[in-house]
Amino acid sequence: MERKINVSFFCQRCLQPLKLDSSFNSLGEHTLAELSLPIVCSPEVELDAAGLDHLIPAFHLDDSGNGTNGFTLLGTQADSGDLSHQMKVTANLFDIVSSNSEIDHPLCEECTDSLIEMIDQQLKLTEDELHDYIRFLKKLQNETHVESIESLQDELKQLRGEEERLMEELKTLQEEEKEIMKEYEAQEAIRDRLECEEERYWKEYSKHRNEFILVEDEHRSVECELAYTKSQLDKLKKTNVFNATFHIWHSGHFGTINNFKLGRLPSAPVDWSEINAAWGQTALLLTSLANKINFSFDKFILVPYGNHSYIEVPSEQKILPLYGSGGFRFLWDTKFDAAMVAFLDCLQQFKEEVEKGDSGFCLPYRIDKGRLEDSATGNSFSVKIQFNSEEQWTKALKFLLTNLKWGLAWVSSQFAREQSEHTTA
Repeated sequence: MERKINVSFFCQRCLQPLKLDSSFNSLGEHTLAELSLPIVCSPEVELDAAGLDHLIPAFHLDDSGNGTNGFTLLGTQADSGDLSHQMKVTANLFDIVSSNSEIDHPLCEECTDSLIEMIDQQLKLTEDELHDYIRFLKKLQNETHVESIESLQDELKQLRGEEERLMEELKTLQEEEKEIMKEYEAQEAIRDRLECEEERYWKEYSKHRNEFILVEDEHRSVECELAYTKSQLDKLKKTNVFNATFHIWHSGHFGTINNFKLGRLPSAPVDWSEINAAWGQTALLLTSLANKINFSFDKFILVPYGNHSYIEVPSEQKILPLYGSGGFRFLWDTKFDAAMVAFLDCLQQFKEEVEKGDSGFCLPYRIDKGRLEDSATGNSFSVKIQFNSEEQWTKALKFLLTNLKWGLAWVSSQFAREQSEHTTA
């Protein structure tokens, strides 16, 4: 009984193991010759790419091995001689078939059927294209007519003449191109020069723009300063110098000028330095009011000198001090009393001078020989210290400051009127 040998290959498309038919073991020379004939595939035949994803190149016998590529031999060592002969025959068969076609062998039955179906579809498409070509060829043959040689020669002559004309036109265009290129180069040079000038212009522009911004900022700053200065000037124009400089008010029983008390009380003794400073402010106020109306006192000259102010009597060549020192009752110091009486006389002269220009002007307390009379009560108070009480002396000085405040108000109104007229003009 003959020994059975199993030989298996892999499908070159799906990589499934194959078992060959026993007829492959005995192939004659005639069969091999037929299989050696070349299989010509049409250039238009394109195999489905999806169907050849697992395509593996064919292997020759000398390339076989026991790896995953190629084919695998299954059998026993004892059958190695017969197996070698069968492998040579089968391998030669697959090599011949694979070399004469674009498809690698072996293939399983399913892959073969799929391939045949795909080739049939391609054949059908090719036949349809062949029919279309045949139909189109017949149509062309029916429509084609032979032109005469004369007409073709005339057409050739015309085409040559057209060629010569176009060549002349080409030469003309080439000359124009040269001229245009020269003009282009000249314009390029002009463009480069203009670009340099533009760059220089922008640099100058940026420089002047920066200077303009700085000058504009400075101009706005000056405008702000000017507006502030104008507002301050308007404020100062509306400010009354006399009211701002001399503030006459009262503090209890005392009359005050610039917060300096003028007078003394037993219950509220005031330091003589404060009284003297108040007399200095009072003398300065009356002097300023007289200067404002261009008036000079008769027989007296007021000399404001702080807390050592005094009154000059040119006719008698003596000085009357408007400041005191020591206690209240110094009977032998009569110059201070004489100075206060002289000051009251100067105030009376100022009143009379104002009344010449303004008959409606009057002082709230009438002045009469060193005394101030309250018209409401009919009482009068002396500005002298001698033979006087501190209360009455303090009240007389308060009346004195009140009269000065009225004089100050009148001069301030005149001053405001002059400013208004000057502004309107």
